Amino acid sequence: MKLGEILSGVALKEPLSPELAGVEIHGLEYDSRKVKEGFLFFAFPGSHADGRQFARDAQARGAVAIASESAAPEDAEGRWIQVEHGRHALALAARNFYCRPDERLILAGITGTNGKTTTSYLIDSVLRAAGHTTALIGTIEYHLAGRVLPAVNTTPESLDLLRLFTELEKQGGTHVTMEVSSHALALGRVYGLQFHTAVFTNLTRDHLDFHHTMEAYFTAKKMLFEGAGAPPPRAAVLNRDDEAIRGMKLPGGTEVYSYGLGPDAGLRALHISSGFDGLRFQVEWGNLRFGVASPLIGRINVYNILAACGTALSYGIPAETIAQGIAGLRAVPGRFERVDEGQPFVVVVDYAHTDDALRNAIAVARGLNPKRVITLFGCGGDRDRTKRPLMGQAAAEASDFVILTSDNPRSEDPLAIMNDVLVGLRRVDVPHIAEPDRAVAIARALQEAREGDIVILAGKGHEAYQVLKDKTIAFDDRAVAKEVLRGFGYRKTAKP
Repeated sequence: MKLGEILSGVALKEPLSPELAGVEIHGLEYDSRKVKEGFLFFAFPGSHADGRQFARDAQARGAVAIASESAAPEDAEGRWIQVEHGRHALALAARNFYCRPDERLILAGITGTNGKTTTSYLIDSVLRAAGHTTALIGTIEYHLAGRVLPAVNTTPESLDLLRLFTELEKQGGTHVTMEVSSHALALGRVYGLQFHTAVFTNLTRDHLDFHHTMEAYFTAKKMLFEGAGAPPPRAAVLNRDDEAIRGMKLPGGTEVYSYGLGPDAGLRALHISSGFDGLRFQVEWGNLRFGVASPLIGRINVYNILAACGTALSYGIPAETIAQGIAGLRAVPGRFERVDEGQPFVVVVDYAHTDDALRNAIAVARGLNPKRVITLFGCGGDRDRTKRPLMGQAAAEASDFVILTSDNPRSEDPLAIMNDVLVGLRRVDVPHIAEPDRAVAIARALQEAREGDIVILAGKGHEAYQVLKDKTIAFDDRAVAKEVLRGFGYRKTAKP
């Protein structure tokens, strides 16, 4: 494809010369290590390095031109194209190069602080129940027409997304369900993509290390519903019970599916029954009413199921197929996931890493009527420090016993992080201990548990690693808990 065709619609500082516009391009890349002969390399500023530093490497590997929002360095050689916005340029160029697969596929994007992953898994389960070949893109992993791929980011760069879309089309796929993070929206990773349906789950404090203010955080979320370089989504599925949607102004023509438990919601859950075996309730949407049953536990999953139902209804999927898909999702990795070795108390692993998510996880446990709730958690390093005391207070107020430990400390001192958390935790008179070694802390939590208790191992969920200052180590809360329980003599026996 010609360079001029690839950069069609991209805002350039200066028009391309006819000679440059006619250059043949064989591929696009933003990672210089992956550049091949005849590629166009995109060099844009990152959080740790300026992509211009890698331009020479890209050229040495065969890049025929460099595109960047920054001016060419004085010592730059070869063709340098300055664009108005680097990631917007990459997104539009990738759409052109791959012939706009997002216009042929049906995309659903889910944004919000909590619930994105579970909602996306539910939507994908419904789509597969309807017989569709799908892609699922999010925090845990990527699913592509039945294949499982490792997740690099919750929302990949636009070029990687377009490659996934193209591969899905080759496999006969039709639908993409993806978590769309506030980072991705703010940085332009989904710029220009055409979404059929956009879902908003909720808004609570998170990622202020990146956005700085809640207003900026919400502004990023709203971009998904405004179009972000493309026409607005045809349908918006909104949590009516979340106060943030009062600030959501939708473009005219968008079909709205407002869901919730209150009387103002158009899509509601009625007659909710919740227990260890999951959820049962009636879904009401206008004159339509149908029952759903799910193995997922807790009130928060009522919201996630309703969001999935709203998305499915926006696609015109029949009620019986929606119910089949909801029932078919047995669990989501690291989301209130049980660790069962036959012990007389319940152990769950959950990804909760904000104060609101922690309260929700503990509320789910409370709804199961345990004798006590024992909560283990920590806070990540190099992230929003202001949420640390809030998480400490949330755990203390809602739990019977708290174990504070390390999460992913990254470059920070784990003890310094824990001291920040203790400021909030000690506002409440709750029994607690602080243990920086997460494996030891998990053992302490399980040792403390008695029959009828629920132990929540919060913060890392599906993650199978721990990020330390100088290295990343293998660490999975589920595996550690299993090992500890077996060390205590528990063994899960198969049912006859």
